[in-house]
Amino acid sequence: MNVNIQFKKGVLELCVLVLIHRQDRYGYELAQAVSRHIEVAEGALYPLLRRLVNEGYCTTYLQESSEGPPRKYYKLSDAGRDYMRTLSSEWNEFVRNVANLLEEGNLNE
Repeated sequence: MNVNIQFKKGVLELCVLVLIHRQDRYGYELAQAVSRHIEVAEGALYPLLRRLVNEGYCTTYLQESSEGPPRKYYKLSDAGRDYMRTLSSEWNEFVRNVANLLEEGNLNE
């Protein structure tokens, strides 16, 4: 399914916040987790993560890795949790409204 790129960018932010909320994650692990649900280029993830940190929604910390250099983990801040809940509510309302519109249009006929 080919989804509009701008649409996917907005959804990506919510997906990333939800995944970090479930557990702290490092970049590559996050890219793999997101790609199980939506197709995303790994390169699109890092600018988003930088912005989330700069805006105070995430913090980072380094953790030693048995497979090489320490990994930078992302952790949701209290502001990030609030932001995630706001985005989630907006997303659910958006999905409901689109579903209603599609139903009214009787696209199945």
